[in-house]
Amino acid sequence: FQLLQKFAYNILSSIFIIISGSFIDEPLFWYVLTKLIVCLTGMPGAGKSTVAEGLKPKGYDIINMGNAVREEATKKNLEPTRSNLGKLMLKLREKNGLGAVAELIKPQIESSTAHVILIDGVRSNDEIQVLRKFGSVKLLAIHASADTRFNFLQERGRSDDPQTKDHFQERDNRELSVGISNSIALSDNTISNTGLTKDELIESAFNIIQSWIEWKFQILVAK
Repeated sequence: FQLLQKFAYNILSSIFIIISGSFIDEPLFWYVLTKLIVCLTGMPGAGKSTVAEGLKPKGYDIINMGNAVREEATKKNLEPTRSNLGKLMLKLREKNGLGAVAELIKPQIESSTAHVILIDGVRSNDEIQVLRKFGSVKLLAIHASADTRFNFLQERGRSDDPQTKDHFQERDNRELSVGISNSIALSDNTISNTGLTKDELIESAFNIIQSWIEWKFQILVAK
């Protein structure tokens, strides 16, 4: 594989030199060609899944971290309740390391043919480190008030969504305990989902992602 990779670099970089008259070094060359992995982070109900679903028509592949845990629950014959999924997520991290949930989605990333992959529901920097093995990673945080988030989760009505304020606070505390505040704090860009329509939220995310795509190719052209 390394010989094939080196051959591809030699051929394609030669083409680039002919076209632009510039030379691009090998690490930068592979950085530009790798997948762009956009990690969506934020507290439950902030609007991450709304963004992910809204951007599907753009040709991005969508991978949901929560669904990976739900699939594990199915394999273990567990009902996908709020309590079961929360305990399973913590157990996976305890047994397989803090990046365990990101490890579950590796096959989906590796089989993807899309140039942009959206990862819905990144919770920690350890998960981000796992994802960096498969492409260039950018982190987009979605913020929303507690009332906005609670109301959205009640309306969504997924099996593990909280239906009381106590359950909502319990879920927030669990997310904070696994390090989600760190991934939010270190995000490359943020969107405040306050007073935005659904379409405005999706459009804001799309514009940010497009700027990251353009930035990658501007690096190549600048070289």
